[in-house]
Amino acid sequence: MAQYFEVHPDNPQPRLLKQAVALLAKGEVIAVPTDSSYALACQLDDRNAVDKLRRIRQIDEKRLLTLLCRDLSELANYARVDNRQYRLLKTCTPGPYTFVLEATKEVPRRVSHPQRKTIGLRVPEHPVLAELLALHGAPLLASTLIPPGETEPMNDPQEIRDRFEKLVGAVIDAGACTSEPTTVVDLTPMDAGGEPALIRQGRGPLGPLGL
Repeated sequence: MAQYFEVHPDNPQPRLLKQAVALLAKGEVIAVPTDSSYALACQLDDRNAVDKLRRIRQIDEKRLLTLLCRDLSELANYARVDNRQYRLLKTCTPGPYTFVLEATKEVPRRVSHPQRKTIGLRVPEHPVLAELLALHGAPLLASTLIPPGETEPMNDPQEIRDRFEKLVGAVIDAGACTSEPTTVVDLTPMDAGGEPALIRQGRGPLGPLGL
């Protein structure tokens, strides 16, 4: 049965978030609010937790998962970023963007794209998630909380609790999120002097990306 943490959306109670961090350390998958919709999250280096997340979403290893980072300095540990890419990232983070970048060796093979060796990374702009990441002290691996067979992400924590309480370790209720997914941009063409490639237009505006 999932634990349910009701937190203030702007000033979350550290005591409750520390309990959520403890569950992550035990290998649980938890539902967290983001600046787009709710997402499922787990520890990056916990293979069983990653497999569990994929089972809940009913997605295979070909589906790219996203690494949630506190800031750009943390992101640079997991992706190769040149000066052009860094300037663009600095303009757009934190915010509702997911960036596809070349993964470093710090990223386990099972969570990077099997053919391209890329990883999706983002620095979310949500006070609760930012505090959770700070207390955890490391990035979290995440996937948008879209129920199997559906196309729309979930944004109501009560509904998430009703539908997933036997599958996840906890739900962090910070109120309803937006239900619009992130804008996804592939930055790997910039490695060869090209321009960013738009994969999905979502909540993040395209202006700062020059698209």
